[in-house]
Amino acid sequence: MIMQQGIWTVIMLVFSNVFMTFAWYGHLKLQEMKISTGWPLILVILFSWGIAFFEYCLTVPANRIGFNGNGGPFNLMQLKVIQEAISLTIFTVIVTFLFKGQPVQWNHVVAFFCLILAVFFVFLK
Repeated sequence: MIMQQGIWTVIMLVFSNVFMTFAWYGHLKLQEMKISTGWPLILVILFSWGIAFFEYCLTVPANRIGFNGNGGPFNLMQLKVIQEAISLTIFTVIVTFLFKGQPVQWNHVVAFFCLILAVFFVFLK
């Protein structure tokens, strides 16, 4: 049961981070595509909030399911580090495919390696 909660937590965090990335950076792609260039900032914010709503609909239950205080397998620090590693991975994948002028460089790879180390270290006893 606990293993299932951990898997569901990670799956929900992956999907929530897809929504988060589009909420935070999707408007830049729309601007690049000349779709939202005339939008006032308040409309861009409302558009992003509309997408972020679905992020929260997945993130909040993922954290509740995964938190060991609710019977899940992760403590708060582990949840946060997992979320950050997922966030940067999803961000990199989306940006690589949607924003062609943003190449992944050696220092980005080193930073990701450090994140993987962070996930490893947060689970050490």
